[in-house]
Amino acid sequence: MQVTIGIQNYAREVKVETETTQAELTAAVTAALADGTALVLTDSKGNTTFVPGASIAYVELGTEEKRAVGFGQL
Repeated sequence: MQVTIGIQNYAREVKVETETTQAELTAAVTAALADGTALVLTDSKGNTTFVPGASIAYVELGTEEKRAVGFGQL
């Protein structure tokens, strides 16, 4: 699932591709916003991203479905 995070006073978005479920991500984002703690995400390659909860402007969660790649029947 792709997660896009907007950070206050920063022109670019942070994008992370993760295997975490939407329910787990929603709980982590809600906790980070409520407590002001860091939002910690681990991507598909094992890299860890920390975003200060107090600096989060918005979070956009992609869909959990995998998109089909290649040619198939219509």
